[in-house]
Formats: sequence, structure tokens, C-alpha cells
Amino acid sequence: MSIPSTWQLDHIGIAVSSLNTALKQYEILLGTQHYGREHVHSQGVEVAFLDTSNARIELLAPLSLDSSVAKFINKRGEGMHHTAFLVNDIQSELDRLSALGWDLIHRQPISGAHGKWVAFLHPKSAHAVLIELCAYKK
Repeated sequence: MSIPSTWQLDHIGIAVSSLNTALKQYEILLGTQHYGREHVHSQGVEVAFLDTSNARIELLAPLSLDSSVAKFINKRGEGMHHTAFLVNDIQSELDRLSALGWDLIHRQPISGAHGKWVAFLHPKSAHAVLIELCAYKK
């Protein structure tokens, strides 16, 4: 089965302990400036995005010690956290993947950064990769 044509890479998420420190490093690395910072309370993180010519990088730092990103960093250290795909109809994709036997962290989308809906697929369904689906709110 091929990837649905409506999917496109949206961003790569990188978990960091200090958003200020990581932003300085990634801005130098990528030769660009971040555009805005945002608290995503549904996920317990503060995020900042950086654009490159063909991809976006999301740096995410925990807002509390009990957030999933804090737990991720404590267990695995800083690093790649998730790969996000933009889809046209997030609920239809969640329903489709559930019917195919994928393990979903979210069966319904929740509010995410930049006014998008988001939902995550469990890494055990995707060879240890956390996958985020996102869609613009209509």
C-alpha cells in the first residue's frame, strides 16, 4: 500500500532541554531565524519553528517535568522526537489507520501549534518512530 497522496512532510520535531540554547545553535546551523515561539498547553511544551528551503524544524522544550517531552528527554536524551505529516482530513486518516490496526495515541485530534489539529501514532506501530499527523483547522 502506498502513502496517500494527500500526505506531505510538515516538519521534524526535536526535543530539547533549553529552547533558548537550541535556538541559538540551530539558527547558526541553518543560517535562518526562528519565527515565533508558542506554548502548546495540550502537549505541555514550548515550541519554535525554523524554516529551511524544503523543510521545517520544530524545537520543543518541556514546560513541566511531567510532560511527555520531559519524560522523553529523561529516558532518551535530547534528539529527534517525531516526524510530522500534513494531511487534508485528519479524522479520516485516524479512522483509516485505526481500521488497519495502527496503534493511535490520539483517536481524535487535539489542538496543536500554529492553529492546527494534531494527533500522534504510537511508535510501536511505526518501527520506533513517533508520527504526528497535523491538519489546518477548518
